[in-house]
Amino acid sequence: MNSIATEGLDIAYDEALIVQALDMHIPQGKVTAIIGPNGCGKSTILKAVGRILKPQKGMVYLSGEDIRKLSTKEVAQKMAILPQTPTAPSGLTVGELVAYGRFPHQRGFGKLTFEDKKIVKWALDVTRLGEFECREVDTLSGGQRQRVWIAMALAQQTDLILLDEPTTYLDLAHQLEVLELLYNLNRNQGCTIIMVLHDLNLAARFSDYIIAIRGGDIISQGTPEQVMTSSVLKSAFNIDAEIVKEPRTGRPVCITYDLMK
Repeated sequence: MNSIATEGLDIAYDEALIVQALDMHIPQGKVTAIIGPNGCGKSTILKAVGRILKPQKGMVYLSGEDIRKLSTKEVAQKMAILPQTPTAPSGLTVGELVAYGRFPHQRGFGKLTFEDKKIVKWALDVTRLGEFECREVDTLSGGQRQRVWIAMALAQQTDLILLDEPTTYLDLAHQLEVLELLYNLNRNQGCTIIMVLHDLNLAARFSDYIIAIRGGDIISQGTPEQVMTSSVLKSAFNIDAEIVKEPRTGRPVCITYDLMK
């Protein structure tokens, strides 16, 4: 099973240092949510871990190896990363987009093998997209499009998936649809899921582990019960939050909050 860890990571945009000396270890085989206020470095950390953004200093380890020493194809064989608002070329069908996930495993001219087609079909079935295989991605709803991108990640045959705000712009039902899919992929397929989320209650409901970030630093990490507390949310968001146990799931939930005075 593939793993992610960072050591002494400094990340900057131009001269602005966003993250400094970050030491982070992501639990294997779990769903991890990264939370924090806007501009705190959540997405920046995910981009550095996914090798989209080059850190100024420090190390990112992918399954114990220095990620800088791995080829792009080797990284793609071990890890899939979905940005906040991915876009597909116009006219591309669902099946064609999902098949792109097989690129890291292809040789020569990249023609799909029987095994490739078998894996694409599996990814479509797992994400309940079989009936949409010949539909153009542009014609789908937001929630369905997110499922297509997740299916493409699954077609990469990696057990490590990074997602930057996968529920952005989705309504309540589609948010649940996408997060339940990710949760089930973790439980049934053993995928390690790392996602940046804005909604604290969704993070607590669907995660095994939460990392709270403020100003590029980890201020708390642990189970939802350990992180979703009034004191942690005060430190992270400067809010006075009321936390109770959600009756259906038993997970902590923020029922109301005020700005700290």
